This record gives sequence, C-alpha cells and structure tokens, in this order.
Amino acid sequence: RTRCSQSCSWRRKFPCAESLLTRTRCCFIRTLKSSPNQLGGLEEERRKPLCQHRAKLKDLEVAELRDSDVHVKMLAAPINPADINMIQGTYAILSPLPAVGGNEGVGEVLEVGHRVTALKPGDWVIPAGAGVGTWRTQGVFPEEMLLKVPSDIPVLCAATLSVNPCTAYRMLADFETLAPGDSVIQNAANSGVGQAVIQIAKASGIKTINVVRDRPDLPKLVERLMALGADHVITEEMLRKPEMKDIFKSIPKPRLALNCVGGKSTTEMLRHLLAATFHRCHTGKGHTGLTRVHGSLSPQSTFIFRDVRLRGFWMTQWKKDHAQDQESLTSMMDALCQLIRRGQLTAPACTEVPLQDYKAALEATMKPFTSSKQILLF
Repeated sequence: RTRCSQSCSWRRKFPCAESLLTRTRCCFIRTLKSSPNQLGGLEEERRKPLCQHRAKLKDLEVAELRDSDVHVKMLAAPINPADINMIQGTYAILSPLPAVGGNEGVGEVLEVGHRVTALKPGDWVIPAGAGVGTWRTQGVFPEEMLLKVPSDIPVLCAATLSVNPCTAYRMLADFETLAPGDSVIQNAANSGVGQAVIQIAKASGIKTINVVRDRPDLPKLVERLMALGADHVITEEMLRKPEMKDIFKSIPKPRLALNCVGGKSTTEMLRHLLAATFHRCHTGKGHTGLTRVHGSLSPQSTFIFRDVRLRGFWMTQWKKDHAQDQESLTSMMDALCQLIRRGQLTAPACTEVPLQDYKAALEATMKPFTSSKQILLF
C-alpha cells in the first residue's frame, strides 16, 4: 500500500500513472484545465478552498514491475507553486486527469527490472522531468524518468534539488558572465529560488541585493536571509528610494536582475541595472508563474539607451532543450551536490508534513508571505 496525491484519466494518457496499478493511497486531485472559453467560468471555482474540491487521498494499486522499470519508495516531496498552478489548471503543462500531484521529490529504489543498469536497490532518485507525480508513498517508474542522486546529502536537500537550485544555478551561469565581486539583484528573495540564488552566489563570490515585500516579521526574515549569505536585504519600498545609492557605494551596480514578480518591482530593478545587462524573468514565487512588464512601467529608455535585455527562463524547458546533453545536467547536479556537501547550499526553510495532513499543507502553500516550503513526508 502506498499513498500519493493524484488527479483523473491516467492509465491511458499518463505513463507515470502506471505506477499506481497496485494498492496505494493517493491524494486524488480533480484538476481543472483552463482554455480561453473556460476562464470566466473557472474563476468562481478557483475561489473555493482548493483541497476541499480538488484533492483527496485515494487507494490505488502499485504497478507490476516490468523489465525497464524501477520500484521506488518515496521519502519526501515538496509542494511548489507550480504544483498549485497545475491543480488550478493554469500551468504551462497539464497532466491528463486524474494524475498524481507533485513534480519534485526524492525516493529510495526498492527493486529494479532486469534490464535496468544504472540503478540498484538502495539508490536515491529524483524525477528527471516534470509530471512524474511524487505525492505518493511508492510507485513504479520507467528508468529514464529517474535521475540518481547521492544518498550522503540531507533528504530535504535531495527532495528540493531538481527545481529551485537548478533554476538558480542556470540563471546565474547562462545569461551574464559574472565574476567574483560582481552583483545581482532579485525580487522574491525569500522564495525557494531566491534562497538558492543567495547561497550559490555567495559560494562564487558574487554579491546579492535581495528584495522582499514588507511584512510583520520582516526583521526575522532579513536575519534569516543574511545568515544564508545575502549582502543586502531591502523591501520593495526601499527599492524606490534615493537611499539605494548608498548600497552602490560598497558594491557595484548589478549585472543581472532576477524577477518573478513583475509590475513596479520589476521597473525599479531595471533602473538599478548596469548598462548592457540582462533582466531575467522566471517562474518562481508568484502562483500564476506570469511576469508582466507594462510599457508604462518599464521605460523604453532602459532598453534603448542602456541596452538592457529581458529574457524568460523555465527550468522544464531547459531540460527539454538539453535532453540529449546529459553532460550538462550531470555537471550541474554534481556542482550543486558538492555545494550541499560543503554546507554552502542548504534546503529552503521547510515545514515537514505527514501525507495525511496534505490539506493543511496545500492551504499553507497558498497563504501570503509564505517563507516556508511544505514538504510531504511518507
């Protein structure tokens, strides 16, 4: 028996759902797909409590192990904003319904088919891509859907490795040549990606200016981000004040800006960028995964006279684009695991939740000013 969180027509359309063909307990998610002619009708439905109307635990059967399959016992799996988007039907990829929820997590290999060569019982594995369905106690997956990770790193680090740290690593490495002493600026700095950016940049000698929303526990949040290695933590209001000039007396203007908020926060970060640099938009803290930069908020002069470039980034697309380049994926994972081993990269602030309490975890993920990632334990 196993537990998992699942959505509805999976046997025919969703390959990874074959792992649910023996008795297992799942959180059954009745996700709604959105289309242009459905959006209006869905708005009222989305206002309803998410967990009450679209998710429930369900017992299913675990699949028979085939020659190229791997039987995995899940250890831990986070709830990310993208998971909420998929339940709401607003994410860029949607699994045929129903499907097991969760795109990230770590499990231990229990058994392998006789054609499996890269994995053995006792190995730790994480999903190689999105849509695997990790909110379950166990499952049977094709070998190619899994990626081996070292078992000598903390389980929470392994469970949260494939999305936020990878996103942070790629954004810091791929779009601007950064050297020790350079600086980057980011909003939603308390998000999972933001915390990873702070730590990876610190390990590389790169300074970070970190923007967060004002909140009642702001001093506590600032203290936590500074402990991770942040050089400056400021509010969005501070970002718009002349006092920002004082920051640039001690560190250079940023060569890279990382944005997952949009609006005025984006505009103000653009103003502080060094000329001829990148402004990077990524799916992060915001539950819609959308970034809006309106012409009235983003002065054309920033792009025309200072040659600031704006690009989008989605880790799922990067993995698709590099599906035939396993060396790039392996080298990134090795670099991140080395940082973890050296204590230079830790898991984001987490709240560990037993699977049976998944409703509370889903609701907590959607609350404002959330700085702790909900991790389902099995």
